[in-house]
Amino acid sequence: MAVKWTGGHSSSILCLNVNKEGLVASGAEGGELTLWDGDGALAGQLQLPEADNVTSVLFSPHHPSMLYVSHGETISLLDARSLKEPIERFHVNEEEINCLSLNETESFLAAADDSGAIKIMDLENKKVSRSLRHSNICSSVVFRPQRPQSLVSCGLDMQVMLWNLQKARPLWTTNLQDCETEDDSPQSAGQFFNPPLAHSLSVASCGNIFVCGAQDGKVRIFRVTGVKFERELEFEGHSLGVSQVLFLPETYWLLTGGNDGKVLLWDVSSEVGKQQKSPVKSLQRRKAQAPASTRKEGKFDKAASNGHARVSPKLTIEHGEKVNWISCTEIKGCRRVLVADQSNSVSVYPLPEP
Repeated sequence: MAVKWTGGHSSSILCLNVNKEGLVASGAEGGELTLWDGDGALAGQLQLPEADNVTSVLFSPHHPSMLYVSHGETISLLDARSLKEPIERFHVNEEEINCLSLNETESFLAAADDSGAIKIMDLENKKVSRSLRHSNICSSVVFRPQRPQSLVSCGLDMQVMLWNLQKARPLWTTNLQDCETEDDSPQSAGQFFNPPLAHSLSVASCGNIFVCGAQDGKVRIFRVTGVKFERELEFEGHSLGVSQVLFLPETYWLLTGGNDGKVLLWDVSSEVGKQQKSPVKSLQRRKAQAPASTRKEGKFDKAASNGHARVSPKLTIEHGEKVNWISCTEIKGCRRVLVADQSNSVSVYPLPEP
């Protein structure tokens, strides 16, 4: 059973984030922003102007009291110790922002919006240093750990892109729909009706492995090698779109949340963790070892990643509501997953230890 944190919002919660001290921020429709302590007690509330939906909240890793909040087309920097007027306000996006990401050195802030634009803010000079673009809504953008100039993005154009801030064009792009056609999977015939619109990204702590959740219910894991990336693994666990993906810190354990009301925990360490030294050769070796039944027109079926075992969830949480956001924190020495959905409360579930 979930523990419910209530009393902080009157409308649907859209986003969550946790700082390194365990303080939780939640943003909701109508400009509502709430802070919670680890026990779910209210630690602060603010009604943002214009009542624009709060679509992304992001604590500074180096200054845990500093909180970046996107509401409508605006980014506000707030002090969590005293939720009052913003310390700073940036208005650089032309349409509603969907996702914020800070690089590790906190020199750049990325904001992805409904126009498909990703605005890169130089936080030292307080100006836009780069504008990147998808051809449709950009739903997620994430800086890669240990690589402050590198980031990945995805959108409703079904594109997943790898960027370097020194270049205006993506280093590498994959169209998820093209991948489906190549694989000739049973679902390919239905792709026209259920296209792989890309909703969410998360990068593992190593910086080379990232995951994408899409509308077709599939979870795709990619490995970055230099200036490109390759699909490492692909599996299904949700009957509807995958709205949220999240790698747990310092592990290859992965949380996914879906429109089917499920939250799933996966351990993909045996599939990706052993490939770090020479991913290309390892992938070729796995292709050669795989029995014929796992090959399709010379392509390796990533769902049967080691030739015989398929990836299965370690834990299934029947949450029951469409998942808007998932986050993870430690409460009293135990890991917990925080779930935001269509309701006005935060649900908290225990997680097993990796």
